[in-house]
Amino acid sequence: MTAHLITGAGSGIGAAVVGRLAERGDELWLLARDAGRASELRARFPGARTVVGDLADPEKLSWALGHQTLPDRLDSLLHIAGVVDLGAIGELTPRAWNTQLAANLVSPAELTRLLLPQLRLSHGHVIFVNSGAGLRANAQWGAYAASKHGLKALADALRLEEHDNGVRVTSVYPGRTATPMQVKVHQQEGKEYDESRWIDPASVAGTILAALDLPRDAEVTDVSVRPGL
Repeated sequence: MTAHLITGAGSGIGAAVVGRLAERGDELWLLARDAGRASELRARFPGARTVVGDLADPEKLSWALGHQTLPDRLDSLLHIAGVVDLGAIGELTPRAWNTQLAANLVSPAELTRLLLPQLRLSHGHVIFVNSGAGLRANAQWGAYAASKHGLKALADALRLEEHDNGVRVTSVYPGRTATPMQVKVHQQEGKEYDESRWIDPASVAGTILAALDLPRDAEVTDVSVRPGL
């Protein structure tokens, strides 16, 4: 059975991906920030297993995962979780920078490091759900964009390092998507939120699954998904 470990499974793109993978009977391992969240995820996705680890504290991930049962092999590691806090460079505090860098960059790097043996065993696939901000930084988006630019660099380096081990690496760059994060962004921007203007999370999920299901003779390295006209 194909096995996946997924972050950000509780809402938005992550929930859409988990739903699609569950429908086809794949083995699901869902990362949760605490035991309460893990219980919620198991109730929402019957049959899924959970692993507890807080992406806000990457230095403790190794200890946390070392005290839990993990899959023996992984066909994919899907980094979908993320946080955002807008603000001008002249106003952002070190805490705002560190929070976004920890969850959006350092934790994905650490989680990947910890699970590479299982991914190498199955010639697996690492997918980083990045952002349009990972390709271009706009005003007020400096810290978030920096974390996502760094995530692109992480993916690019990992792809070259793990090629001979048969591990594929894909970066997905969604534009604005109708998720709870987008609601928060609109609140921070002081704008009215209209989800019909933005990408349906299911559309991004479909892109992710297309990359996962590509035959072994090819690899999607980078793909951008933008709101339709």
